[in-house]
Amino acid sequence: MRTKSAAAGPCIVIDAGNTSASVGRWDGRRVTRISAVRGGIARPDEAAAALDRAGARTAKAAILASVVPAANAEWAWILRRLYGLELEVLTHETPLPIAIDYPHPEQIGADRLCDAVGAVARHGAPVAVADFGTALTFDVVSPAGAYVGGLIAPGLPLMTGYLHEKTAKLPAVDLRGDLPVWGDSTENAMRLGAKYGHRGMVREILAFIRERTGPDTFFCATGGYAAWALEGIEGCSIEPDLTLFGLGSIWSFSHPRA
Repeated sequence: MRTKSAAAGPCIVIDAGNTSASVGRWDGRRVTRISAVRGGIARPDEAAAALDRAGARTAKAAILASVVPAANAEWAWILRRLYGLELEVLTHETPLPIAIDYPHPEQIGADRLCDAVGAVARHGAPVAVADFGTALTFDVVSPAGAYVGGLIAPGLPLMTGYLHEKTAKLPAVDLRGDLPVWGDSTENAMRLGAKYGHRGMVREILAFIRERTGPDTFFCATGGYAAWALEGIEGCSIEPDLTLFGLGSIWSFSHPRA
């Protein structure tokens, strides 16, 4: 099958995480047709369905931000085989619209670069981004507009999953949904602990960041658990599409003639 050039037209953007992947369509200004794939490329039928929904058959390019390098070849294969698209994989060597002030840029996760770029594109600098995935990551862009690093903490699934795995009686819990005022069951006690424990951690980490970047540092959050964990917290912009938006912004910057 002849592969399509990245010279013009919409781009498929893919964020491949440890437990799921997000797929969308970038038109040069925004990302649309977003859908999630449970288990990522481990479910190729769901991956193909998500790519279909994103309009991969009429796209001209595809770019992947992945924290699961072993899956990259499978994404490349399905895009080439079914849609004739050559996949571009984001790395620290990809041209970025922000500077990197970091001693080992090859260690920065692709999703973290996307979050930082997307946040700067929307809000300027300085900015801090919290990404609620398997891990809870914070990424910081300095007042000078450079990515300077951040912090990594256990995410909500790791917290509750570890409690279940390492104790005799604590169950696996579904974190989402409404919560009671008090932990009126073991499950609700764990959910309350996870939610309010993370809220406290977010406040402390954000205060730590703003001590170094200034009190006007904008704060935004993304990831599957962001809205649930930060519900009601003032001064935080919840942006579910931020990682894909940042990935699309990187693609547009690195392909200025597209």
